[in-house]
Amino acid sequence: MADSAYLAEPAYAVPGPPASNLADILERVLDKGIVIAGDIKIDLLDIELLTIRLRLFVASVDTAKKAGIDWWETDPALSSHAARNALQDENRELRERLAVFEERGTDAVPDLMEKERRTT
Repeated sequence: MADSAYLAEPAYAVPGPPASNLADILERVLDKGIVIAGDIKIDLLDIELLTIRLRLFVASVDTAKKAGIDWWETDPALSSHAARNALQDENRELRERLAVFEERGTDAVPDLMEKERRTT
């Protein structure tokens, strides 16, 4: 009987920080944001061969926008809206070039193509 009373949980609270689950911690990190920075250097006989600087910003989209970070909105590989804009820009440029060709006539096409080839 005495052994079972000894193994029972104590009636008083254990001192220390309040327990948090992973969801609470993740919510706090995404709400406030966290920056992790580090450098990796590879030296051989006191000669620096390689330096890699790592910067990691973990935050929610809203927190990142507040910090002025929104590169995913303008990257065509990550945003269908940005891809659509890039395609529209390319189409507009091609239409302008076609209008120049049509305006000058078919005789000027080889000269314009050569000029375009030299500029790109």
